[in-house]
Amino acid sequence: MKLILLGIQGSGKSTQGNLLSEKVKIPYLSTGHIFRNLAKEKTQLGRYIKEVMNAGYLIPDDKTLEIVLEYLGRPEYKKGYVLDGFPRTVNQAEAFIDGVDKVIYLEVSDREALWRLSYRGGDNDEVREDETVRAVRKRIELFHTFTEPVLDFYRKKKALITVNGEESIEHIHREILKELKK
Repeated sequence: MKLILLGIQGSGKSTQGNLLSEKVKIPYLSTGHIFRNLAKEKTQLGRYIKEVMNAGYLIPDDKTLEIVLEYLGRPEYKKGYVLDGFPRTVNQAEAFIDGVDKVIYLEVSDREALWRLSYRGGDNDEVREDETVRAVRKRIELFHTFTEPVLDFYRKKKALITVNGEESIEHIHREILKELKK
């Protein structure tokens, strides 16, 4: 089964992606995690990704597609996956012809996402450079501009499942599983 999780930053994609991966027995892959790991590398690509992410912008479509397709070409993803945070633009969605079964949209208000992210710091209240208020607000703006049309793209393909992401973690997980069985 090939699943995609979409939602604004702070909507719970990572939490639900890991739960789904465990339940459905397919690997979880987060594009945010991939990009954050690449940004730590002392390479030209790493420095570029770090600069783009810290400013709150999206990695360009061609670069994103290249990186994601390289990962999905690995043997562990052949039988399926839960992909978090991709595609983020209609161009990416159109170019990504990988037989996606369902796209799960975790619907969360901007206000809720900002609140969650402001209380998400680790035990030492460490904030990632790409999670400053300015960067998060920019990401939310970019989500509305570029990713909301992706929801329409998958809605037209009858592949979109919309779940209220402001419920409890357990409730959201049950709703997703219920929708996947339909």
